Amino acid sequence: MTLDGHCAAEFAGVQAAFEAEFAAGNEVGASLCVMVGDDVVVDLWGGVADEATRRPWVRDTVATTYSVTKTMTALAILVLADRGRLDVDQPVARYWPEFGRAGKDEVTIAQVLDHTSGVSGWQQPMTVDDLYRQPDAAAALADQVPWWTPGDGSGYHALTFGTILAEVIARVTGTTLGAFLESEIAGPLGADYRVGMRGGLDRIAPMVPPPPAHVDLASLPADVEPRRTLGNPVFSAAITADPTFLAAELGAVNGQGNARSVARLQSIVTGRGRAGGRAFLSAETVDRIVETRTDGVDRVLGVPVRFGLGWALSSPAMPGVPDGDVCWWTGLGGAVVSCDLGRGITVAYVMNAMAPGLIGAPRPNRYLAAVYESL
Repeated sequence: MTLDGHCAAEFAGVQAAFEAEFAAGNEVGASLCVMVGDDVVVDLWGGVADEATRRPWVRDTVATTYSVTKTMTALAILVLADRGRLDVDQPVARYWPEFGRAGKDEVTIAQVLDHTSGVSGWQQPMTVDDLYRQPDAAAALADQVPWWTPGDGSGYHALTFGTILAEVIARVTGTTLGAFLESEIAGPLGADYRVGMRGGLDRIAPMVPPPPAHVDLASLPADVEPRRTLGNPVFSAAITADPTFLAAELGAVNGQGNARSVARLQSIVTGRGRAGGRAFLSAETVDRIVETRTDGVDRVLGVPVRFGLGWALSSPAMPGVPDGDVCWWTGLGGAVVSCDLGRGITVAYVMNAMAPGLIGAPRPNRYLAAVYESL
């Protein structure tokens, strides 16, 4: 098939890899972007945005980026930290006093960012509708005891990452995560990315569900971290076409964007705090992102993951990410962003055809490999 967009000659191998995945039937609709510094050297898109209507994936098509959203929430927190509005080394309870109940009085914002807080899910049964009510979802965590000693290794905060940090943002700024991200970061950069999309829904590319997972969460013991984190609540790919889901502000999972907007925003990290001629973060804050905070088998994901401050660092879980001052994260089904501070390269990929599993999907790893082979 013919892709739209552009690709610098030296990155022709990236375009070839993208075209090959479409030709093999692995992609339905997708976008891929590579930035070198502030320059967009690869900006490709193509395929079908909506399988039901055969609407094409065009330049301004956006899709649910699932957990790539977490990197945007982390960015908002660090911008507030650099402005002196909060201190990530302070307890969450300093800004949200109720969170300090039930043995969480010393849990820091940094421990939420690196998934070591012990609050990786809800103890009480939750529905997706419960998540949409941010104050109530947050209040349900306030009385909860940590599931492990805070700071003692990671347990991926699949949904609570967004709920906890969005509540901190609300308490500090008086506004919502989505509004802060739009007014203070995405808007100034002209990045077409939102957490809480209330208009332009005709641009949405609904997710195409992956093949069935090899592990049935319901078959696991009720008290193990993977089941009570990932299975409460469970929602299907079909929800990504639901206007209520799209309009909600779930700072862990429902950011809407494309590869270009993801790369543009995360180029702040790659640029050691600067993007588009503006300073958003200090270099010292960015240095903290790529310092190892925890390294081991994650309690929830079940694979070795090395976390910095809000992002993962190079590890076998994502073989396409090279060693060095590189941070990254991925979304359910395969969306990914990688920020290579040493080489000045930002890579982002957003698609609708989901791969099975939570981490390490093959397509983004092949695209990442193609980028580095092009160098």
